[in-house]
Amino acid sequence: MAMLSMSGLLHAQEAQQIAQDTTTLEAIQVSSDWLGSGLQNSVKTYPGARTVVKKEQIQDSGAASITDVMRRIPGVQVTENAATAGTPVSLNIGVRGLTGRYSPRSTVLLDGIPMSFAPYGQPQLSFAPISLANIETIDVVRGGGAVRYGPQNVGGIINFRTRSIPTTPGMSGDASVRYIDYDGRQANTQYSTFVGGTLDNGLGIALLYSGASGSSWRDHSDQSVNDFALKLRYELTPTSEIYGKLSYYDVESKTPGGLTQAQYAADPFQNTRPRDYWSGDRKGIDVGYLNYISDTQEFEIRSYFNESFRQSTLAKAPGDNPATMTHSPRNYRVFGIEPRYTQRFAFDSVTHDVTVGYRYISERGDDTSYDENTTTGVISNYEPFINATDAHAVYIDDKIAVGSWRITPGVRYERIDSQRESADGSERFNRKNNKALPQLNIAYLLTSELTVFTNYGKSFGPVQNTQLNQNSAANPLAPEVATTTELGMRWQGRQLSAEATLFNIDFDNQIQIDRGAGGTEDTYRNLGKTTHHGVETAIDYTFDDDSALAGLNLYANYTYLRATLDNDDATDGNDLPFYSRNTDTIGARYKTGPWTFNVSSTHQSRQYADEQNTVAENENANNGVIPGYRVLNAQVGWKAQGKKGFDILAGINNLTDRRYYTRIYSSKPTNTSGGRLVGAPRTIFVQGRYSF
Repeated sequence: MAMLSMSGLLHAQEAQQIAQDTTTLEAIQVSSDWLGSGLQNSVKTYPGARTVVKKEQIQDSGAASITDVMRRIPGVQVTENAATAGTPVSLNIGVRGLTGRYSPRSTVLLDGIPMSFAPYGQPQLSFAPISLANIETIDVVRGGGAVRYGPQNVGGIINFRTRSIPTTPGMSGDASVRYIDYDGRQANTQYSTFVGGTLDNGLGIALLYSGASGSSWRDHSDQSVNDFALKLRYELTPTSEIYGKLSYYDVESKTPGGLTQAQYAADPFQNTRPRDYWSGDRKGIDVGYLNYISDTQEFEIRSYFNESFRQSTLAKAPGDNPATMTHSPRNYRVFGIEPRYTQRFAFDSVTHDVTVGYRYISERGDDTSYDENTTTGVISNYEPFINATDAHAVYIDDKIAVGSWRITPGVRYERIDSQRESADGSERFNRKNNKALPQLNIAYLLTSELTVFTNYGKSFGPVQNTQLNQNSAANPLAPEVATTTELGMRWQGRQLSAEATLFNIDFDNQIQIDRGAGGTEDTYRNLGKTTHHGVETAIDYTFDDDSALAGLNLYANYTYLRATLDNDDATDGNDLPFYSRNTDTIGARYKTGPWTFNVSSTHQSRQYADEQNTVAENENANNGVIPGYRVLNAQVGWKAQGKKGFDILAGINNLTDRRYYTRIYSSKPTNTSGGRLVGAPRTIFVQGRYSF
């Protein structure tokens, strides 16, 4: 739902466009919205918590990365507690208190296609093949979408939509360069190009490129990114089209790692692990066919294939042989096909949009881990595994319109067959999982501005590749299962947008590491149970053009969240690690003529770093309370009048140079590496863009 943007979510013009008569059902148009039939106009009436952030809003905010944008969406927290923190390699998003390291609990999509290396076997985004400059919208559904998309939808669904092919005749585009300086310590440059148009024969083409080079705010944090995409669309008939995309992405980045208390006090930006780095690349193709058969029928089918490689090369932790590097190369190949059909039925005053869909995904890949002595070249601890998953998902839902009511029951059924085998064939693990996931969404359009909604649904996470090693008759691993409920209301008028959502998640059967007696045995088991509940609120107000404050937009959001353990041990009732109970964003945007001024502030309260909720920090700084913090950002922009020409944006993020940090997460409690990861210092940027 369009709740909040960085620079004032809904301007008056946008509010007018959506303040339409909502007593009639939307037209059937699957492809116009990644969530499927009839939702292209339904951000306003969508029966769940949903935020859509558009490109113009992203640009006005001064965000330098995807994580900068995600921090300002209610219910979403960025947990930079991985070795790749501060780099363009990974994506670390946690929704409603769920684990954020590598975004494992959300279905993350790129143009409606799963972004993770292997959606079932390796859903983490330790390597995220997307750049901010190539994004047109970010659509975050925190509840109500589990039937259409999965798995790993406990933490909602996040879709990054790349820039669209222009439909106007001729070619148009833009090019931009942004220089970012981290308080005089480090700097990098980001650049992008977009060109596209529709030819006289109906063929639409767009070329997207985004790149970056330089460093992040830590010493020895060199990085490079290249993100290419070629998009095509061709109208076969007035009611049908084919479309597709070719994409390539590569990244390499040094990863400075965490610091001890003493190291942080001496220099929080230093790098004690100058040899560590991550790298990866991804090649992909997707093709689709869409046919608006009639006013009451629509069919779409799409297929995709991608091939990914990623590796980490990390020095052994202090205390081990400093000449030893651990390599973890992984290869993935994913093929998917998704047909979907929608049929509208009308019976007197009741209308049904029935959608039936199917998805098949084939995952093949391998993962290896080994140590290399860089002095002698000797390889040790070589452990290669080969993985295979075949997953079938079918779903059906029915969007029922009765007067002002929108009632959508639905169910998704998943059947998964996973295998993991050592390269020499000495070890083999198998797991078959079947799961039915019901969902019920209800919205009531009280007025043309006010929608009240509620929903109930089941979601799940399958057993992953590396967890299969512990699957046995004595320890049969089962999918993780969660039950989500929401109750909310959304107001969207000409000047005012406001909403509030109450939510509750009961997340059971989570697969966790069981340390065994004395902490000597590490085994994956279905042990975890957590409860997440809270409230998300947002408000946005644009002053009338005839008022004395014309051009001013004010916005704010606030989320209260309580995510606790529900275990039969000493940690029962404790907070989950790496989430904040309180987060908020407040800001103002003022536009006059070609000038735009924006000031905003984001805040998060303190966090714990372990399930025991340890308060005191240890010497290595990998445990203890993580203090909360607030940062202030300011931007100013100038744009040539009209759609074409130059525009300039400059700003300062973390204006007061607030020093804050998180802690690196380690699954090994005996890890003696440093734990503090400093956040970005005062950051100055300037960007120039030319549109043609």
